[in-house]
Amino acid sequence: MKHIDIEPHIDLLESILAPWTRAVGDDMTGYKNHCYRMIHFTQALYPCGDDEKRKVIIASAFHDIGIWSAQTVDYLPPSKAQAMLYLKAEGLDDWAEEIGLLIDEHHKVTKFKDPKLPLVEAFRQGDLVDFSLGFIKCGLAKAQIKRVQAQFPNAGFHQMLLKSAAGWFRHHPLSVPPFMKW
Repeated sequence: MKHIDIEPHIDLLESILAPWTRAVGDDMTGYKNHCYRMIHFTQALYPCGDDEKRKVIIASAFHDIGIWSAQTVDYLPPSKAQAMLYLKAEGLDDWAEEIGLLIDEHHKVTKFKDPKLPLVEAFRQGDLVDFSLGFIKCGLAKAQIKRVQAQFPNAGFHQMLLKSAAGWFRHHPLSVPPFMKW
């Protein structure tokens, strides 16, 4: 595990999320900060080269976007669909399989075990560290997590998630949410 060098502004993330400002609305600061935290945690868990860093940024920008683009708790398919549109527009079709897996598997409860795609597991763990508010550390130091959280405050992100899921849980109290995978 390497030290987390905080990058306070990531141009690629900002440019991908800019067109979504209206759709995401008041949740944008919280979502954007969640993406920044995930990117930093993933890169601390897995030493990314330039292409891998770009993949993490792209997947991060789109990984939950279906909450707003499709207004659903079953947001993985529409999130992946938006990422695929972006990749096609940018001529990055050869990244579609891996970025699709980054998005599809980021809520997997158990480890993603394909040794040819280690970035998928690192991304899953990066999201888990943030989703758990740092209670699950995946090997990261508590001080590192706190530094990233201080740089990129929650801004109501977890409250929005709870509010979004509340309706689903009311109608399906004994079912696993559709975004969870085993």
